[in-house]
Amino acid sequence: MKIALMDSGIGLLAATAVVRRLRPDADLILSLDPDGMPWGPRTPEDLTGRALAVAEAAAAHRPDALIVGCNTATVHALPALRARFEPTLPVVGTVPAIKPAAAGGGPVAIWATPATTGSAYQRDLIEKFGAGAKITEVPCPGLADAVEHADESAIDAAVAAAAALTPDDVTTVVLGCTHYELVAERIRAAVQRPAGPRLVLHGSAGAVAAQALRRIGARPDPGAPAEGTLTVLLSGREGTLPAPALAYDEGRLLRAVTPAR
Repeated sequence: MKIALMDSGIGLLAATAVVRRLRPDADLILSLDPDGMPWGPRTPEDLTGRALAVAEAAAAHRPDALIVGCNTATVHALPALRARFEPTLPVVGTVPAIKPAAAGGGPVAIWATPATTGSAYQRDLIEKFGAGAKITEVPCPGLADAVEHADESAIDAAVAAAAALTPDDVTTVVLGCTHYELVAERIRAAVQRPAGPRLVLHGSAGAVAAQALRRIGARPDPGAPAEGTLTVLLSGREGTLPAPALAYDEGRLLRAVTPAR
């Protein structure tokens, strides 16, 4: 089994780690775009072009499924990616976990990039899946970039700024950017109210990994032999995990995976 994941940077680590835990026997292909990152400020057309190039590099390794480990790329490039690769190669996008968060009933905050916050895309998801819950959109300027570079002080500042915009009665936070899942516990600590119930966090990594396995007719098998290999592509060139990835548990987990030969 071979699973590919793509993103401009290390936001794909969260979903990659879940795939690794569910299927330690799967070969992993990570296709990043250091030459073109960040994708967020790009026009939809430019971003789609970058995403297609990164996906083509991954597809050359003949994976069984391709995960788009980026919310922004899913918004703008998923239709083009599916038109290019499906049905031969199933393409799985990443969508903010608004539906399960709203199902909990409590006040919800959606932490997302400034470009996504207030966008027609996110508002449409809230309208479709909000289930009448009280939902607040919280922009998080600089947080994804700080996580990408493992800049501790910048992460602290961005998390604190977003926490200040989060209503006191919020019981659930949707992590609307894959980078945020890498600092989930820091977000929890910043938003958790001392007298309130334990804050519920909803990321997308688990659901995305499970969907990729379903699309190829595979089942989770955490006890499978840990024989899966790792291939890292950097704007199409074979390389190694970026150094900031090793600042996170997810990156350190992947460091132990055998490089592909």
